[in-house]
Amino acid sequence: MADRSFLDWPFFERRHRELADALDAWAARELKAIDHCDTDAACRSLVAALGRDGWLSHSAVDPDDPRSVLDVRSLCLIRETLARHDGLADFAFAMQGLGTGAISLFGTETQKRDWLTQTRAGKAISAFALTEPKSGSDVADIDLSATRDGGDYVLNGEKTWISNGGIADIYTVFARTGEAPGARGLSAFLVPAGTPGLAVAERLETVAPHPLARLSFADCRIPASAMIGEPGQGFRIAMSVLDVFRSTVAAAALGFARRALDESLARVHERQLFGAPLFDLQMVQGHIADMALDIDAAALLVYRAAWTKDSGAQRVSREAAMAKLFATEQAQKAIDMAVQLHGGDGVRKGHIVESLYREIRALRIYEGASDVQKVIIARQTLESQTLESQANAKG
Repeated sequence: MADRSFLDWPFFERRHRELADALDAWAARELKAIDHCDTDAACRSLVAALGRDGWLSHSAVDPDDPRSVLDVRSLCLIRETLARHDGLADFAFAMQGLGTGAISLFGTETQKRDWLTQTRAGKAISAFALTEPKSGSDVADIDLSATRDGGDYVLNGEKTWISNGGIADIYTVFARTGEAPGARGLSAFLVPAGTPGLAVAERLETVAPHPLARLSFADCRIPASAMIGEPGQGFRIAMSVLDVFRSTVAAAALGFARRALDESLARVHERQLFGAPLFDLQMVQGHIADMALDIDAAALLVYRAAWTKDSGAQRVSREAAMAKLFATEQAQKAIDMAVQLHGGDGVRKGHIVESLYREIRALRIYEGASDVQKVIIARQTLESQTLESQANAKG
């Protein structure tokens, strides 16, 4: 049984505790029935189940409620809980939120009504198409072009490593419209999967099976009304979406780490070595202590970032970067130790800690690799210090 004491921390309200408890019970009951042999089919089933039972209502704003906002603490609790039970379930939920994040934050009422109604119900699958072959962490270096032609835009270029690529019904696509050089010349668009000129050029396989694809756009024509926000606002939109969802990546890592600790505790109590439980070895106790310490520290960073955003902060780049960096790196260490404590079983295909080992690795790369998070933290720290010095000088 995973530690639940963190739910009593002051970051949370009663509704968050009730959400976590209800989802934990649902996941334990429903996720066992998902067949993972066909990844695409499993994702479709997961999205449908998450939508049917109301969990996807948290992934996007309610188009019928103008006061509706994304609650980052709820997003993090959902991702942590799902990741602890099933990595693909976490993926299915997360991509619904990330894929529609731009609509939630910047979309028109029509865009929200047309798409969020479907994605929140699990009746349409969304995707976030940002990465290109030469621009991963450097978002401003996008090449995919969107050229104005009368009342339309025509898209040409490629996207790659797109989660839900090949099964999505709607793609949020970032393209260069050229209002200014670099980051100021990007815009965001909604591109339905059946749009002529949009094709799945290649399906991509990774160590942890997820639906991923390289997309090609060849004279792909979309109406100007498909733009999200204003021309040239794409970089700001992308960063705002990542500012919300980067903390949730850390929460997923936290869920994986908690599961690794649970499995390790069971193992070291059951496994006998030299006539006594493995846990009796002081070295093993030290490993368990390290895992527990890192998990609590990661949780504090994750829910500090989420609480800060929910409390009204415009940007939480520093807090979210710290949470993602620490939680993903420490989860990798915790899961690696879980594999070690399980011995041969830890590397046996199909064992839970073996699957956790494959699941965690990508989290240190996507939505900002670990080294990029260090750059963000350093820059934000320097900026804060500079602003404080300037304020003191004026005072």
